[in-house]
Amino acid sequence: MKNLFESIIEEKGIVVLDGAMATELESRGADLNHTLWSAKLLKEDPQLIQQVHYDYLLAGADIITTASYQASFDGFAKHGYTKQQALELMQLSVALAFGAREDAMKISPQKMKPLVAASVGPYGASLADGSEYRGNYGISVEELKSFHRERLKILIETGADIIACETIPCIDEAIALKELLSEFPNVQAWISFSCKDETHISSGEKFEDAVQSIHQSKQIIAVGVNCTAPQYIESLIKIAAATTDKLILVYPNKGESWDAKNKCWLPTSQQHQHFIDDAKTWYAAGAKIIGGCCRTTPADIKQLQGLLK
Repeated sequence: MKNLFESIIEEKGIVVLDGAMATELESRGADLNHTLWSAKLLKEDPQLIQQVHYDYLLAGADIITTASYQASFDGFAKHGYTKQQALELMQLSVALAFGAREDAMKISPQKMKPLVAASVGPYGASLADGSEYRGNYGISVEELKSFHRERLKILIETGADIIACETIPCIDEAIALKELLSEFPNVQAWISFSCKDETHISSGEKFEDAVQSIHQSKQIIAVGVNCTAPQYIESLIKIAAATTDKLILVYPNKGESWDAKNKCWLPTSQQHQHFIDDAKTWYAAGAKIIGGCCRTTPADIKQLQGLLK
């Protein structure tokens, strides 16, 4: 099974991911102060989600990631959705990305078709209390597998090109996802951790140990970091490069801190404004797949794509 990223890297030298979904939705008037976050718009305004995907593709993204990060059976059930409705909204999240890709390729035909990554957010995202930045769940690997299994199956069955396991805060959850993926042997995925500093994931466990925990999986074709402050990324890339021969991906936020109670980003003294300068450093350190997480925009991704030229 050929690594999905290899052809893009052979052609361009780097894979450009998209940027933030929620940031763009909010900038276009969506109210996401809600426990379902961007998944709320799968019901309320799906066309706005598709438009954001489309804009990232026109900006030059090689991969767009679905608005399913916060979509879970538990999360939807808390708001009165039936299991069938939840399932259909998860399927819709991928269909919207497919639709955006089809539209974008009519306008800007490309030699290589952009990939659609189905987002699998962590267990903590369903709690909507910031747990994905702490990782202190207090539940077992088997319980985490039970939480993720059916959602993962649904997203895989949509035909998405790759599974994006994102913002994973603890090693147990990475292990749970690695073991679940083995139940779907033809699927490729990436696992991306949220990190609290330059050497530790959000749970406080060593990033090196987190990377090592999934290194043996042939299905996990890239490992890295997302929704983490930019100043920590170079160190984390170097740790990953010394620990695994897998491709390394990074898509950090802009350095602000998340206020889980008020569902908003707060400025910090470490906020970074120079996304492209940072991206050059990350590439030089060994990252081959680069994009943006919270607070990044299509303008950032266009700059990143321009960097390659």
